[in-house]
Amino acid sequence: MKLYSTNNPSLRVPIREAILKSLPSDNGLYMPDRIPKLEKEFLNNLRNFSFQEIALHVCKPFFHDSIPEKDLHDIIEDAIDFPAPTNKIQDSIYILELFHGPTLAFKDFGARFMARVMNYYWKNENKKLQILVATSGDTGGAVAAGFSGLPNIEVTILFPKGKVSNLQESQLTTWEGNIQALEIEGDFDDCQRLVKTAFLDPDINESLNLSSANSINIARLIPQSFYYFEAYKNLIKNKKISFVVPSGNFGNLTAGLFAKRMGLPIHKMIAATNSNDIFTQYIHTGNYQPKAAVSTLSNAMDIGAPSNFARILNLYSSTWNHVKKDISSFSFDDEKTISEILNTHQENGYILDPHTAVGFLAAKQYLNVNDDNLVVLSTAHPIKFAKEMEPHISFTIPYPANIEEEMSKTGKKVLLSSDFQEFKNLLLS
Repeated sequence: MKLYSTNNPSLRVPIREAILKSLPSDNGLYMPDRIPKLEKEFLNNLRNFSFQEIALHVCKPFFHDSIPEKDLHDIIEDAIDFPAPTNKIQDSIYILELFHGPTLAFKDFGARFMARVMNYYWKNENKKLQILVATSGDTGGAVAAGFSGLPNIEVTILFPKGKVSNLQESQLTTWEGNIQALEIEGDFDDCQRLVKTAFLDPDINESLNLSSANSINIARLIPQSFYYFEAYKNLIKNKKISFVVPSGNFGNLTAGLFAKRMGLPIHKMIAATNSNDIFTQYIHTGNYQPKAAVSTLSNAMDIGAPSNFARILNLYSSTWNHVKKDISSFSFDDEKTISEILNTHQENGYILDPHTAVGFLAAKQYLNVNDDNLVVLSTAHPIKFAKEMEPHISFTIPYPANIEEEMSKTGKKVLLSSDFQEFKNLLLS
């Protein structure tokens, strides 16, 4: 399969190059030259396949000419070794729990798959691959866990100072060997700007073999489409199924659009945003106006210029009427988020993390005028935000067994300003 740049459709590269380079030189994003349609027989019989079998079937068309099926099978078996269960919370609303991986966040799916694919492609090179990652919370921890110990790959993670939870910071900074954490004096958009600028800098590219593990890398999006099929499999008897996606950089929602284009009969995609409502305003008005991010309780969604917006526009030929036909969007502030966490726990005994609470609010608002069965993507275990939630709740969030050990480790990080030259000097040193 070939991939092209959203800034230049005539630029075509093999999928291996797109994954290892991550970004085209023109600062666009890679997109498949075609999104394969899956066979109706497969889609109609999803219940007969395991999660791993579904994942293999979904991604085979993307990799068929670069990774043999047996090797792809082994990659999936190693990467996707945890479940994605769907639980009914109330009438017409289900929760797809994506936090059963090693770092308790949905990013584990994409990061573990991508790490193993990159390692497969790079295993015979006699030089290091340098991964640069900007994170607003969960991506960095998942990437660190996914890439830790890989011999020919080094990872540099940039995170905004004071804007990630204690557990998230622990999962970013407590790795040895090939993982380095940089604490940036700024917000996520500053971190993302530094990474993007590095990819375009000729001095850095002459000295280092750069790649990225953010959702700008197509290898993150492909595995994130797997769990849409898995959730649909569990609800296949229900007609008109739609998905609610807590959204920040919009990689997760874009992966759902890929699944829809591949033939999964998703009725509607619903983007749930917090006070950083740039995309919601676009859906309602047709005007896209990026702006500085504001801090919220759902910090992984605190993004003022979502990268994957370019991919969404590309899928719909930049036509607003077509985008809003398939995608709805609602935004909610912290006050409503906290209220929903309390209400859902009281009414259903279920604990929502702040991001999933924003999704649950969007699901309820959507159901005021629609009758779909809604699957809300639960993107993180609530324990990851225990400290942030604690002042607002009266109940205890149960700890998964491995978390206390993680929190007791001493982290290592380097503090940097948001000045690109300082970042460049560190990389080249």
